[in-house]
Amino acid sequence: MIKKILLGLVVIIVILLVVIALQSSTYHVERTAAINAPASVVFEQVNDFHKWNAWSPWAKLDPSMKQTFEGAPAGNGAVYTWSGNKDVGEGRMQITESHPSDLVKIKLDFLRPFAATSDTVFTFKPAGNQTTVTWGMTGDKNFIAKAFHLFMNIDKMVGGDFEKGLAQMKAIAESAPKQ
Repeated sequence: MIKKILLGLVVIIVILLVVIALQSSTYHVERTAAINAPASVVFEQVNDFHKWNAWSPWAKLDPSMKQTFEGAPAGNGAVYTWSGNKDVGEGRMQITESHPSDLVKIKLDFLRPFAATSDTVFTFKPAGNQTTVTWGMTGDKNFIAKAFHLFMNIDKMVGGDFEKGLAQMKAIAESAPKQ
């Protein structure tokens, strides 16, 4: 009887390990919003890390979070680091590519609560009097992350934060003085 139970557990564990191993090795989260403001106004909200506290969904989770800014004041080479409570963790972002009113690419390194690197891309597409902003994040999943993603939907977890951030960015950009 005990042998059958142990054999059953081994089979279940092997099946679980196979299912985890067969999961996609990458993830992608993306959200889009239409903002009634010129692309240049919306672009500046993203291209300058100093402006992120006004719209970032994570900034309000730890008002005493330690933040530093290094490198260029904005655009290529700008660096932002943070260290905060369990809700925001610790990490570093660096703008690796910036094209005015068009694109901002960011290398995002999470240090705590888990180490991970992601590529974040913001695109800005003028459409009449609006700008369509797309915020996307892509990263690799190791075996542990694949297992985590079986039970936690990163698209729902992070996507909801992206939606909040885009809504706050929309409010700021739409209330900015017209250029």
